Amino acid sequence: MLTAFDVVLTNMRQGVALLSAELRILLFNDRLLQLLQLPRIAIGADAKTIAVQMPIRDQSTVWLTHLSAETKSLHQEIVVGETLVSMVTSPVGHGRWLIQCEDISALARVKKDISDQSSLFDTALDNMPHGLCMFDANKNLMLCNAAYSRLYTLPAELTRPGTPLQQILDHRLTQGNAPANRETYFDVVVEAALKGSTASQNILLLDGRVIKISHQPMDNGGYVATHEDVTEAVRAEEQIKYMAGHDPLTGLPNRTLLREKIDKEVAASGKTTALLCLDLDRFKEVNDTLGHAVGDLLLKAVADRLTACLREGDSIARLGGDEFVVFQADVESSDQASTLARRIIDVVDKAFIIDGKSVRIGVSIGIAMAPDDGDIADSLLQHADTALYKAKANGRGTFCFFETAMDANRQERRDLEVALQHALETKQFEIYYQPQVDTNSERVVGFEALLRWHHPERGLVSPADFIPLAEESGLIVPIGEWVLRQACKDAASWSADISVAVNLSPLQFKSQTLAHTVISALSDAGLPASRLELEITESVLLTDNDTALATLHHIRSLGVRIAMDDFGTGYSSLSYLRLFPFDKIKIDQSFIRELGNSKDCAAIVKAVVDLGASLGITTTAEGVETSDQLDRVREQGCSEIQGYLFGKPLPLTSVHELLQRRLPGAA
Repeated sequence: MLTAFDVVLTNMRQGVALLSAELRILLFNDRLLQLLQLPRIAIGADAKTIAVQMPIRDQSTVWLTHLSAETKSLHQEIVVGETLVSMVTSPVGHGRWLIQCEDISALARVKKDISDQSSLFDTALDNMPHGLCMFDANKNLMLCNAAYSRLYTLPAELTRPGTPLQQILDHRLTQGNAPANRETYFDVVVEAALKGSTASQNILLLDGRVIKISHQPMDNGGYVATHEDVTEAVRAEEQIKYMAGHDPLTGLPNRTLLREKIDKEVAASGKTTALLCLDLDRFKEVNDTLGHAVGDLLLKAVADRLTACLREGDSIARLGGDEFVVFQADVESSDQASTLARRIIDVVDKAFIIDGKSVRIGVSIGIAMAPDDGDIADSLLQHADTALYKAKANGRGTFCFFETAMDANRQERRDLEVALQHALETKQFEIYYQPQVDTNSERVVGFEALLRWHHPERGLVSPADFIPLAEESGLIVPIGEWVLRQACKDAASWSADISVAVNLSPLQFKSQTLAHTVISALSDAGLPASRLELEITESVLLTDNDTALATLHHIRSLGVRIAMDDFGTGYSSLSYLRLFPFDKIKIDQSFIRELGNSKDCAAIVKAVVDLGASLGITTTAEGVETSDQLDRVREQGCSEIQGYLFGKPLPLTSVHELLQRRLPGAA
């Protein structure tokens, strides 16, 4: 009959044997035989009986030697067949030894998996492009990767767990790469803790670099942070932002920046201000006779002279061409504006020496006073421009103040608005299409739809004359819907690899039916969504941002491509790229025009193209008119080209002829 001891011994998961002081077997269980794959052994047998049958000879020798010469425990791991066995030999008193064997194969596999995962984690950590660190609640380092160490030139002893953050910051101070503003360095940590989610901020370092730090709080009070060197991206964004607000030729503020300043000054002070709109007389003659290079140098010289005329606090901007604007803040009366206007006329009338040549021009000036003539930039600019036309009509080289009587053109605008409504009803509109070309193959890949108005009395009306009016009156919504539907219908007759691009107005987004209109236009025309591209400017996102983004996401989910038009002319273009996954960036023609003259423009175009490439966004260069510009945009890496070099806007019949000529075998 089995005793309780026999039952326990027989059913143990471990293999067990007991050796006497003479190293003879006093007892063992079957599990020992199974684990070591031993044949049946007898009680009283010598320990060598086990040793000779152990699968690894070196292990058995070590074991026997240990039994004979040692009095401490021995732990061995032995591979028996496909099983890993842990064998522990321990002294138990009176010279006897207890042998315990256990199958640790599963445990070994778990350890290996953990080791492999740890190795993968270490590899991933060390190959991250950004620095990563983890600190506990006491701001002691828990771990960091190699990129973090390299970013701040940390020695090995400062990357060990337990290193206080303060020590790291002190070392960085000696290296010259500490935060420039140490007092606000931990603001993002506090912000992340308060939010309970990731918070990020850009940190300027003493060495001039900008590091984007993103903090993610942990439950134990510590945090994980990534450190990314965004210096080049920040500089590129600053360049683009600067170029968006400044004229690339003269470096003066442009219309966008001027409007902001005027609105801010007029709204804040409520004081009398003057806006002088300047147009150079005989400048076109200089351009035509001496060339554009001399014309550009002349514009720079004019900008310098005008700037020298101003008081502290006055502003000057170039609107484009030969148009400049001067804004006088806080004038006592119109007499001060008159005095400045006369001074400007005098200094511009003096001869300029340009490229060794004496050049004489003049200037005409229109003046509007705030708040009498308007209290926002747009109305002041409009009224000053109206006064400028009067000054030019008076014989040039003079100035004129705005008067209400000059505003007779308002009635004309009202008449034009009525005619615009009638044009939509009587089908006076026609769409012209300008080719979009692959940069490398010069193959037409699509067309941009451009609206034209055939007025029965005025003839072909320029879009510059009626589009702003359509925007102001709200007629752009039904007109825009007609353009969208007609463009889809026209494009459906083209080959399947040709797309059509349609411009959208900010007002169309406010109609709340835009997505439905797009779906309906595609369905009625039988045009695949992938062949439609919708172009927007950042003004679409300036107001009611969330609604516009939701509409764009809905439309893009249909398969329609979304393009950012006039990229770089606003302040927030890069910010909007983070908000929405645009399919295309259209680089504004103002940058393309100056590619050969401005290193800044070339740098901006290159930065935009590289940004597009990194985000998987197609880049289109607008306004390519010369072979030199073509070579330069190719050099910068633009994906597509649009401009007069490859074709002016064409009526639909000419589009069909153009596409027919590109077919194989066409004559």
